[in-house]
Amino acid sequence: MPENRSSLTRSAPRLARRLLAAAFALPLTVAGLAVAAPAAAAPAAVPSGPTASVALGDSYISGEAGRWMGNAAGTSGSRNGTDRAWNGTSADPSVVYGATAASGCDRSDVAEVLGASTVAQNRIDLACSGAVTANVFRAANGGQSFKGEAPQADQLATVARQNNVKLITLSIGGNDLGFGSIISDCVQDYLIWYSYCHGSAQSSIDSRMPAAMAGVGKAIDEIRAVMTAAGYAQSDYRLVLQSYPSPIPRSAEMRYPESGWSRSDTGGCPFWDGDADWARDSMVPQISGALAGVAATKGVQFLDLSDMLQGREVCSTATRQPTASSGPSATTSEWARFLDGGLNTTQGVLQESMHPNYYGQLALGRCLTLVWAQSGGNYACRNTAGKDASGMYLTAR
Repeated sequence: MPENRSSLTRSAPRLARRLLAAAFALPLTVAGLAVAAPAAAAPAAVPSGPTASVALGDSYISGEAGRWMGNAAGTSGSRNGTDRAWNGTSADPSVVYGATAASGCDRSDVAEVLGASTVAQNRIDLACSGAVTANVFRAANGGQSFKGEAPQADQLATVARQNNVKLITLSIGGNDLGFGSIISDCVQDYLIWYSYCHGSAQSSIDSRMPAAMAGVGKAIDEIRAVMTAAGYAQSDYRLVLQSYPSPIPRSAEMRYPESGWSRSDTGGCPFWDGDADWARDSMVPQISGALAGVAATKGVQFLDLSDMLQGREVCSTATRQPTASSGPSATTSEWARFLDGGLNTTQGVLQESMHPNYYGQLALGRCLTLVWAQSGGNYACRNTAGKDASGMYLTAR
């Protein structure tokens, strides 16, 4: 049982120390196509170009971790078939993330907006891994460029003039709340401090929440302003704000014991039971509730993803890691990327950790397709045990 943080440390084997070193650098990142800044003059009417669906925001919508089909411990080859970037002799992340592998925006070929194929003719991903709300605002109104790309609202202005935009989906706020720091702190507390992280993490979330949600609200206002300047009425397109899923399960659903090192070195889920329960049943619902409040205030549609990975999380008892003789599967593999450390320190990019992977991205695309089929209203998206992305379904929220 963990104690309060003190000088007491937990002796960690070499592999666990490697995992810890990786965790210190963990950013919770989040993926856009560079587009020119908007022209000064706005058209008088909605463009007659091809219909478009646009994704804005952070790594949870950019397609981060789309490289991975489940998780498998080890550092050689295709990692039991899980690495989609493996070409037989080496790994090339640009196969999955294109040119954004170099910038770190990590917009994958299975990003949510791409998976919702029936929404529009053009599906455009402007999101960038690591983005905060200020990276969405227009530059003229405090927006900041990020990873060599213009603020996302300014990119949207160009897209809105060249296409008939029907749907804009936004995922933002997680980095404003410090997700990456929270994960790093919780990993440290598991590996060396022998203490829980959720007390201090809860205080941090509470202190950052007002500013973060204000930023989300401003991001929505900025998107609306861009669309109005491009000649759109609010009835001409739909704006959906979505929340975040939990990448780790409750303690009762962890397949590795709390003691020992299997959670860190094999499972990639180095969290105490108490912290896992807090993250799954307190932090994620709190953030979803706050985002739902912003959506209601701003009059946009809300998509709750809190339970979208239920039973498919990293280390969940309902899943397993692929082996050399039994490869990855949408029905048995995890749908989120494990913490890339320990035995797996050379597998991929650390920022992919704790994001929906290939299977999770396909499921998100299905969620968006289902929401688009509804004329309005707020929904939660969930999966069906034992089924692939085709088993995703909505419940009214």
